[in-house]
Amino acid sequence: MQENLVIVESPAKAKTIEKFLGEDFKVMSSYGHIRDLKKKELSVDLDTLEANYEIPEEKKKVVSELKKNAKAAKKVWLASDEDREGEAISWHLCEVLGLDEEKTSRIVFHEITKSAILAAIQNPRRLDMNLVNAQQARRVLDRLVGFRLSPVLWRKVKPALSAGRVQSVAVRLIVEREREIQAFKSEPYYRVNAIFAVTGEDGTKNEVKAELNKRFATHEEALAFLEQCKNASFQISSIAKKPLKRTPAPPFTTSTLQQEAARKLGFTVSQTMMVAQRLYEAGRITYMRTDSVNLSNLAVSTAKTEIENLYGTEYSKTRKYHTNSKGAQEAHEAIRPTDMAASSIDGTSQEKRLYDLIWKRTVASQMADAKIDKTTVSIGILDAEGHETDKLQFVATGEVIAFDGFLKVYRESTDDENENEDAAHALPAMNEGQMLERRSIVSTERYSMGPSRYTEASLVHKLEELGIGRPSTYAPTISTIQQREYVQKGDKKGEERTYMVDTLQALKITSKNKKEMVGADKGKLIPTDIGIVVNDFLMENFPDIMDYNFTARVEQEFDKISEGKAEWNTAMKEFYKDFEPEVEAVMNARSEHKAGERRLGIDPQTNKPVFVKIGRFGPVVQIGTADDTDKPRFAQIPTDKSMETLTLDDALELFKLPRTIGKFEETDVVIGAGRFGPYIMHNKKYVSLPKDEDPLTVSLDTAIKLIESKRLQDAQRHLKQFEEDPKLEVMNGRFGPYIAYDGKNYRIPKAMHEKASELTYEECQNIIKNAPEPKARRGRK
Repeated sequence: MQENLVIVESPAKAKTIEKFLGEDFKVMSSYGHIRDLKKKELSVDLDTLEANYEIPEEKKKVVSELKKNAKAAKKVWLASDEDREGEAISWHLCEVLGLDEEKTSRIVFHEITKSAILAAIQNPRRLDMNLVNAQQARRVLDRLVGFRLSPVLWRKVKPALSAGRVQSVAVRLIVEREREIQAFKSEPYYRVNAIFAVTGEDGTKNEVKAELNKRFATHEEALAFLEQCKNASFQISSIAKKPLKRTPAPPFTTSTLQQEAARKLGFTVSQTMMVAQRLYEAGRITYMRTDSVNLSNLAVSTAKTEIENLYGTEYSKTRKYHTNSKGAQEAHEAIRPTDMAASSIDGTSQEKRLYDLIWKRTVASQMADAKIDKTTVSIGILDAEGHETDKLQFVATGEVIAFDGFLKVYRESTDDENENEDAAHALPAMNEGQMLERRSIVSTERYSMGPSRYTEASLVHKLEELGIGRPSTYAPTISTIQQREYVQKGDKKGEERTYMVDTLQALKITSKNKKEMVGADKGKLIPTDIGIVVNDFLMENFPDIMDYNFTARVEQEFDKISEGKAEWNTAMKEFYKDFEPEVEAVMNARSEHKAGERRLGIDPQTNKPVFVKIGRFGPVVQIGTADDTDKPRFAQIPTDKSMETLTLDDALELFKLPRTIGKFEETDVVIGAGRFGPYIMHNKKYVSLPKDEDPLTVSLDTAIKLIESKRLQDAQRHLKQFEEDPKLEVMNGRFGPYIAYDGKNYRIPKAMHEKASELTYEECQNIIKNAPEPKARRGRK
């Protein structure tokens, strides 16, 4: 009989833990939850609000193995993660495996190291049902909201849509930001910069860059100021030196790690969590779902030793950080390396980079402040008689790092950094009363900046600031709203803008018009038309669910349940009592128009109304109504256009397509437009039209060249087909030739790559028969 059975969630974690425990211990994985709510049913009793769980088909084999081993073991240890989700996994294991409470111990640890595992074994506890109930409350509430709201969306907006409690609020944030951007009216202003020369004691001249302490509202004011400067002289009126101190940021929480990994490494939020999970399971870092900034005494002392060894005692400063976020409960320590002496690790490129970031942030948090000497020089403008003209002054600033402290290791990033402007630099030696030589003064037209779109990192920051969600929810929330196509990580094209630059050099003012691209956004979160329509519908009909305060209050309610200060199903009943009648009322309400439908005007050719709306396959323009004798005409709205901003002229342009531009090989060549952009259709085959070709003016010659180019690409890609089975084909891919059969791909052995186009039907069938489990081919959505 096996002495001890330890059950964890993941096989990687099991492997690491098994190294630390003796032969008396067997470590097995539950592969996450072994039981959950049924996928296609509400699975919640509407009278008691109790959850109805089932073991999914794919988990039955795992459960059977665990049952067998649990029965054979003298003692079972449940070692799932130390947060609510982990506690719930342990509870489900108890329930399903029928574990005897007397011989079952719950152990928790926030790092997978030998000392932490052995300490956990020495200090077992019982299941914490308060944590389990807090997780059940979240699961049940989210299921109620999702299952009751989604059918309303199917009927009122579009089939196959879905709603979620936290996801819908995240979409609301993104939609509201988009509307703020659209409503923002940029105003021009004029910024004046000067370059002066200062003569040193040895006669050498150094440049000093300074900016005027006023920005002008009009071009005329800026030009008048430059005129005034023609005959002015410039004198240093004051020099102020001020020592500054910069303090390091605290160690990482889930939220701050996600934000910094996005800014510094370009990781998505879910990518950060996936890599961090691997580092945790390999015993490299502490638990990665936490809102605590606390470090253990051991971590603090080992960091101190490491800092003193690497940089010297003057760089070390022991600090204790305290968590301020409400309801911080997910774990007891910040994210840090388990071994501070390991400044680097073996692993994938992503693992190395994320570990390096965590190590540097942790070490920096225990380092001395940076000491900076900041100098501010005010430069007065003197008239011909040597008097200061008015309160206008040029200001030059310089920074010198007197002691780099923590900056030696780590500098925190922000979302709106402008590194060129913020670059610290030293100023040459100067004295009060010293005269400066004017070299040039430049007035540049700038425009006031509107709000910027959310990145994944700044959205996490906003959700945390509003108290919406907890560390474990940020990544799945942001992934879900993109998978549901309510939000896309888009590249917004910029627009060209002209701006004026006026330069005073010697006694001459020259003016130039320059051009710049503005409004371009790469990798920012942009709401789709469907996302906007769903958001507006939910805001109008379910304002309570969409209220930021409601969502934050719910999180606080979960916290109370986890502390044993509230009953979980009582709280859910209270919510459902008001929610259910709201759902019924909206579901049964009659409305003339579908959600998101908007009338743009009248089509001058047919005299019929023109609408934008959400159709069965997405946003469309419609000419005519269902009541007309003629059927309404429809056109898909391209992805680079928005339902909200589409004008009547834009809409009518879409109906100029499809257009037939001629014949090729005795078959019509048609130019059309779809959801994914304009295309050429010839002989029932489609070719995408390049972005630099206008679908309304593209010539037949250009279209034929594109058709022939696509044929050549296809011929190079489709190496061989078989009469014996049309579903079987030898293809050429990015990583070499492969067999495509019945929607799945099969690798061709390297030795056969050169003769891939000559493979026989029998050889292909043999490769398929002996191949490992193939990957399903991805289709275009």
